[in-house]
Parts: sequence; C-alpha cells; structure tokens
Amino acid sequence: MQFAKTDDGAKLPTALDLSRVSHFYGRKQALSEISFSILPGQFAVLLGLNGAGKTTLLSLISHLYNTRHGSIRIFGYDISREPGEALRRLGIVFQPRTLDLDLSVYQNLSYHASLHGLGHRLAMDRIETLMADVNMSDRLNDKARSLSGGQMRRVEIVRALLHRPPLLLLDEATVGLDIQSRAEIIATIRELVVADGITVMWATHLIDEVDENDRVIILHRGKVLEDSSVHAVVRAASAENMREAFVTLTGSIAKDGAE
Repeated sequence: MQFAKTDDGAKLPTALDLSRVSHFYGRKQALSEISFSILPGQFAVLLGLNGAGKTTLLSLISHLYNTRHGSIRIFGYDISREPGEALRRLGIVFQPRTLDLDLSVYQNLSYHASLHGLGHRLAMDRIETLMADVNMSDRLNDKARSLSGGQMRRVEIVRALLHRPPLLLLDEATVGLDIQSRAEIIATIRELVVADGITVMWATHLIDEVDENDRVIILHRGKVLEDSSVHAVVRAASAENMREAFVTLTGSIAKDGAE
C-alpha cells in the first residue's frame, strides 16, 4: 500500500498514486515524469488546456494504454501487474458519449452491470437507487437517443458507479453541455464525495469548474506545474485568483464554460 502525507504530517493510504509516469506517441513525448498522489475521499481537479495530456493520463490510469514508464497504483494495486484488482476499484466517464443510442437507459446500465458480474436483482437495486439519486428514475425505459446531453452524462455517471468503485475519473465530463447542465453535473459529483466518500479526479480545461476548496493539479504540455490547494497555487504564482495563477504559470489564456 502506498501512503501520502497530509498537511499536518499524518500518513494515509492513497487512492491513486502515480510515480514518474511518462508516455510517448512514437518519438513525441506526451507526458513527462508525472508524479502525484490523491487521498481517499478527495476531490482533485486535473486542470489543463486541450492537448495538455489529460486524456492520455486518464487512458494510462484506466489501462487503455499500457504503462511503460513509471508506475500507477489504485488503492495499492499496480495497474500493470494487478489490472483486475486495480480496475475493480475504478469507475470512469470518458469525454465522448458512449451510450448505445438504440438501447434503453435500463438496457445500457444492465449490460454494464453484467460485465462487472452483478446479479440481476442486485443490478436492478443499484440502477434504481442511483437513477433516483440523479433524478432520472422516470427515464429508465426511454431510448438513450431521446435524452439530452446532460441526461446522457448523468446516465454515464450512474453506469460508472454501478460496481461501487471508490475512485471515479471524469474526463471533460461537461463538454458540450449548457451552463445549467454543467452546474448540475458538477454538483452531483461533489455530493457523491461528501455523501459516499468517493475519491474523484475531475479533468477539465475550464477554470470555472475549480472550487476554492479543491486540490488542483495543473498539467501543461505533459508536465505537472503545480499540485496543491487552490489557495497555495494562487499564492505561489503571486496571483489574485486561480485564473490569474493559471495564466501566470502556463502563459496561456484560461477558459471558462461561458466562452
């Protein structure tokens, strides 16, 4: 088991631990020596512009790509050596929509539940409970194609949580959604952290999705520039706020969902 130190020096087991992770596409280096740890129950924002390496990093954590340089552990399980145990503790929502549009919401969810070995009764109970949690109990029998973008994203979050993973990764989960839907999705995820103690890594390029109480990891051109609380990052950059800090650190213009 890997451990991380809290601000007061206490040692706690890590939910996600990356050590010197690098990745190449041919001769092009996409990630360089990425190292950080996330504690259980923490909401961590992976903030970076498009092309910074966020999706590549999440693809390595979820074992879509093999980790050839460095190590990744999920609750102590090495993703390369113990992928089954590691992935059982992981739920993920990718940026592209991945529901089968010709199936009902229930069919999409029950199929995923069966892939994780959940029995019919247990799957139904969890589907009904989670769909109620996201206020979509009345849409279970509707075709996925009839849902709005925000509703599809909620169903994908439910799907990712069916096997009760303690770690949830979300890659640009609000892309393409209107302001209200964005706010509702973020609020839903933050409530899960509080209510169920789920660990979340939220990858985004939108500065307004960062809360002042968040842990923020700034990824830029494949490198981690800062990894701390929002207040610490702002202070280190001698900035007035997170937007100014991001611009100072990266030399790039920060974006928000209204742009």
